[in-house]
Amino acid sequence: MAGPLSDIWIGASDAKVTLIEYAAVTCSHCAAFHDRTLPAIRRRWIDTGRVRFALRGFPLNPLDTAAFMLARADGGRHYYAITDLLFERQATWAFAPNPLDAMRDLLRQAGFDRAKFDAVLADQALYDHVNRVQARAMEELGIHATPTLFVNNARHEGTLTAEAFDEIIIKLPA
Repeated sequence: MAGPLSDIWIGASDAKVTLIEYAAVTCSHCAAFHDRTLPAIRRRWIDTGRVRFALRGFPLNPLDTAAFMLARADGGRHYYAITDLLFERQATWAFAPNPLDAMRDLLRQAGFDRAKFDAVLADQALYDHVNRVQARAMEELGIHATPTLFVNNARHEGTLTAEAFDEIIIKLPA
């Protein structure tokens, strides 16, 4: 149930396990998951073809909405490069005195000049779509916090360690 925006998947399309994360790029727990846990999950499960992963934006504030809009620019071709950068460098922009300016400076690395940055943020349809994904997650799945993970539709709230994820995957049918 991605909503008006299609999921951007990584991993084998025929993987037996799906991992869907609802996250906010300003959430420190989400950043910790992306920094500490997701790399191990990628190595052990996604890169080996067993798990397919999608990150769904769950904006907690207007800054998150802006970030997911920017990640969706150019048809989402650089979605994970942008979200990974935002999670990795969260402390340098999300908590800066002028976080939107700090985000703009950071995303220059991803090819966003001021005009492109501003044009993406002025896209009302994209703004509505990003927020609709969040609204549907709240209404239909009862999500109210990040990160919330779904492993083959089984809900897990909060961050999982790589070892806890391993235990969940090992118990699933092959």
